[in-house]
Amino acid sequence: MTDRTQATDRPTYDGVAVGDLLPGRSFTLCRADLVRYAGASGDFNPIHWNPRFATEVGLPDVIAHGMLTMGTVVSVATDWCGDAAAVVEYGTRFTKPVVVPDDEAGATIVVTGVVAAKDDDRRVVRVDLTATCGDDKVLGRNQVFVRLP
Repeated sequence: MTDRTQATDRPTYDGVAVGDLLPGRSFTLCRADLVRYAGASGDFNPIHWNPRFATEVGLPDVIAHGMLTMGTVVSVATDWCGDAAAVVEYGTRFTKPVVVPDDEAGATIVVTGVVAAKDDDRRVVRVDLTATCGDDKVLGRNQVFVRLP
């Protein structure tokens, strides 16, 4: 198995082109992940852990934290470039919540990415990420800017 942290495995600015696809990934979130994230982040909003409360406020069930979803999705780009510190900017819009049922299956987020633009002056590439859960696109205008060597 190749160590993904080796510099030879990392993409370089000159070695990538607009249209290049990043390796896609799927991530499954379960209720235990939401509880762990709540503890780590301090965000104990009951829409993330209490199904009765979530449905009372109009949600279909508990939902994943937005920042948990966002952080999970951007890992496709950071894993690809091999260095989370290479991210110089990241932004997205939340379009649909990730509903996490209380079962063994949880909710699966499927993430794909493409090199969408290159900035020769800054040696930065823009990666557009697409994140879906079931039939729903959960993040919109999901762009990460990465400085490559």
